[in-house]
Amino acid sequence: MNSEPLLSVLMPCYNAAQTLPEALESLSSQSYPHFEIILVDDGSTDATPAILVGWKSQEPRLRVISQAHLGIVEALNTGLGACQGAYIARMDADDRCHPERFERQMRYLLAHPEVAIVGCQVAAFPQSQVREGFQLYLQWQNALLSNADIRREIFIESPLAHPSVVFRKDWIADVGGYQEHGWAEDYDLWLRLYLAGAHFVKLPEVLLHWRERPQRLTRTHSRYSLENFLRAKAHYLMLGPLADRDAVIIWGAGMIGRRLSKHLLRAGAPLVAFIDIDPRKIGNTRRGLPILPPEALPEWWGRYHSPVLLAAVGARGARQLIRHRLVGMGLQEGQDWWGVA
Repeated sequence: MNSEPLLSVLMPCYNAAQTLPEALESLSSQSYPHFEIILVDDGSTDATPAILVGWKSQEPRLRVISQAHLGIVEALNTGLGACQGAYIARMDADDRCHPERFERQMRYLLAHPEVAIVGCQVAAFPQSQVREGFQLYLQWQNALLSNADIRREIFIESPLAHPSVVFRKDWIADVGGYQEHGWAEDYDLWLRLYLAGAHFVKLPEVLLHWRERPQRLTRTHSRYSLENFLRAKAHYLMLGPLADRDAVIIWGAGMIGRRLSKHLLRAGAPLVAFIDIDPRKIGNTRRGLPILPPEALPEWWGRYHSPVLLAAVGARGARQLIRHRLVGMGLQEGQDWWGVA
């Protein structure tokens, strides 16, 4: 192995004995040869350490860092500090890669120096464990391919599967590595990269199989709850799209709009009104602010110097209807308004 590989694979693991061999096998089978595997064992108490001892004897590119159980953010930053490559591929210990994943992603990054991070489409497995909601999320995420797609929808949900990406190490260093804020560490990183102007791309092919199971961290840890995702969105909306605005209007007086507004008001957002189509809500108030029909939006929009609208709706298809209405008003997505969910 080259003493300074071009690509480092960053893989934290904790009590991953059941799935780790399959994940490592998929890495060892990669067609792209110029990489190291930095595996951070975050205090495993099962057979993970013994499995790693066996794999180190057969996979010379594997470097194992063992530490006390400190959690995902600490494990990622420990591994990031040990990576020698200028490019970092993320991988989880319960997933598996297409044999040409790294070759295709590295080829793209080397040919497009303006791109900071490249993902790929993903497929969930085993099929019997994949719930309808997760499948809908994957369909949405897999459709976001271009930089414009990803940036447009970044406040809807996390637009990239963390273990599917390869990124330039210097970009991650520039935005401060992984950080602990009490919400999803990967989504937090994407939002900081977004604010820094990073260029995202997703290859239109399934190069990662993402394991779905009840024990997955995103199913069990509070940092991945809806409330904490809304906290993250509100935080970065205030730092980016809502900065220096004199009025915020939320389209959606239902559950998403109500909960998002709580976090925005706590952060000092100049929220002035809600828009909704439900006649039972129109004319009432939410957080002491009026709930207006869509027809009232042009007049309210004209009251302010630099207003912004957040389409905070959860119903399937509702965002597209709102988009059509706002385009008809001449409002530009990503400048005058953003979708949030």
